[in-house]
Amino acid sequence: MTTPPPALLIAGHGTRDDAGAEAFRVLLRELAGRYPGLPVGGGFVEPSRPSLGEAVDGLLERGVRRFAVVPLTLEPAGRAEAGVAAALARAQERFPGISYTCGRPPGPHPALLNLLERRTEEALRSPSPRTPGDRADVTVLLVGHGSTDPEANAEVHRAARLLWEGRGYAGVETAFVSPAAPDVPSGLDRCVRLGARRIVVLPYFPLTGVPADRVRQQTEGWAAARPEIEVRSADVIGPEPELLDLVVERYREALEGDPHMNRDSRDSSTHGGNPSGVENTTGLPRQSRVHPDDDGHHGHDHHHWGHANSHAH
Repeated sequence: MTTPPPALLIAGHGTRDDAGAEAFRVLLRELAGRYPGLPVGGGFVEPSRPSLGEAVDGLLERGVRRFAVVPLTLEPAGRAEAGVAAALARAQERFPGISYTCGRPPGPHPALLNLLERRTEEALRSPSPRTPGDRADVTVLLVGHGSTDPEANAEVHRAARLLWEGRGYAGVETAFVSPAAPDVPSGLDRCVRLGARRIVVLPYFPLTGVPADRVRQQTEGWAAARPEIEVRSADVIGPEPELLDLVVERYREALEGDPHMNRDSRDSSTHGGNPSGVENTTGLPRQSRVHPDDDGHHGHDHHHWGHANSHAH
């Protein structure tokens, strides 16, 4: 029996929403179809189905003994890593030979920023074309999950800055669902104080679910009270091919010990060796060792982005 290559284990943020759970399952199916030589599994770190433990068990049944974990979140994923560690520690009690390494989240990468730009333009065209004007009269409010971790929140500001650079929007501001400030209504108020008359509210989430629904509801409630302001709600990124390819790129980074990774790899039983097995991933395109999301034009440490909400004007 041929030993399977290391598995790609997707760690989802977790949702109690049926639509969000189904969107996650769709992404897993799309990944498996796009990369047929790669064992793919995934689960949620919260008490949602499928759980990470169930995903690990399913991959173990397929003969997998090595995992590269990629968190499906666009912000630093400390909680996801803790959930992954717990699930794999339980698996190791039954299968002492397994090992794993953790990769970094997908964003913000140029491909992801281009997807965000696409969602913004789609919102401006739907449900009806906007009144004449160009991007210079459009302000984008990028909405992240929000965290008690300031570094996670700073990454949303960093993404906002990178989305604004060179795309011609009047500004890209930030808001959060919870628990960080500002919330969506406060973020919209700030856009207006800065002179915005056309606003696109853009969720910084990979998939649909309760947080995205909450953003849309808050946006619609605010807009109903401010009819003089044109406000559009953009869709989440979704399981687009560019996102799928980026997830696999993070998988490869984790296996190859990429120097651009922002977190140390963890390998519970064979830590310290150069990961092998990536050559067995038949059919997977080789990725360039150049990482455009780490180019020098924005290659600052993310601790420096804490004041980025003043960047766009």
